[in-house]
Amino acid sequence: MTKQKPEKKGGKAALGAAAIGSAAIAAALLYASSRKKKSKPASSKTPMPPSGENPETD
Repeated sequence: MTKQKPEKKGGKAALGAAAIGSAAIAAALLYASSRKKKSKPASSKTPMPPSGENPETD
């Protein structure tokens, strides 16, 4: 008969932890990039005319 090796649970646990860790890193990067895009405020000011005069409206 051949000797059977006992199952090691450490290998499966390490793979599970690595998968969870990589998913957490990916989620953090996506969150940071979306926050970075939102942080730039849109410029609502009208640009000054090239002549330097005040803009007049009717």
